[in-house]
Amino acid sequence: MDSITVQGRRLEYEFDRTGAPVMVFLHEGLGSVAMWKDFPRRCAGNAGCDALVYSRYGYGQSDPLEEPRRVDYMHHEALKTLPELLDRLKIERPILLGHSDGASIALIYAGGAQQEVGGVIAMAPHVMVEPKGIAGIEAVTLDYPANLREKLARYHSNPDSAFRGWSDIWLHPQFRAWNIEEYASRITCPVLAIQGFQDEYGTMEQIERIAKAAPQTEILALEHCGHAPHRDHPELVCGAVNRFVTKCCK
Repeated sequence: MDSITVQGRRLEYEFDRTGAPVMVFLHEGLGSVAMWKDFPRRCAGNAGCDALVYSRYGYGQSDPLEEPRRVDYMHHEALKTLPELLDRLKIERPILLGHSDGASIALIYAGGAQQEVGGVIAMAPHVMVEPKGIAGIEAVTLDYPANLREKLARYHSNPDSAFRGWSDIWLHPQFRAWNIEEYASRITCPVLAIQGFQDEYGTMEQIERIAKAAPQTEILALEHCGHAPHRDHPELVCGAVNRFVTKCCK
């Protein structure tokens, strides 16, 4: 595993460059490099792309969180950290594949970073806060000490700061007004928005709002699918990504 210092923080990452188009994988709110398992390499490989995977500040084996997250933490990641990381690694016109928080970061970057993007694949994205999402986070927060902490400890050097940094800000009253539809409306590249009907944290309204703001959006709505489409339907998702990337790279 390699590491790089971005915005003054050490971040772990994996990147084997071959000269192919680069897919950048942006993990969920409790994710990391290791939690993706083999999905990035397999999915990017099927699409003929290189894969960049990294753990954001506070996650995985990157520097642990030292302060509470702010309401605009995803904006900072998309508009400050990610541009610097891509510049340091000399990655141009990436295809961004994000899951949950990572999908929101991808949308903000594509709409606000003023950098060329080949395409955005947004799995279970958030563009606004829904009561269903808050209820889901409240439930998992209650479950964290007894069950989830042990699982997260396999993937994060400091599971408590990773979890609390995520849950505390999502449950903060000021976060209820969080909304990134303005960034979605500025996206000019192709977008693939993927959502499961049984998502525990969001409804179809999330991807419907993306498609309304960015009419070029292609929607993939999956039955029998929760908050992690790439885990619930890996072959369907990889197939859709492959077709989407082929169109983006024409």
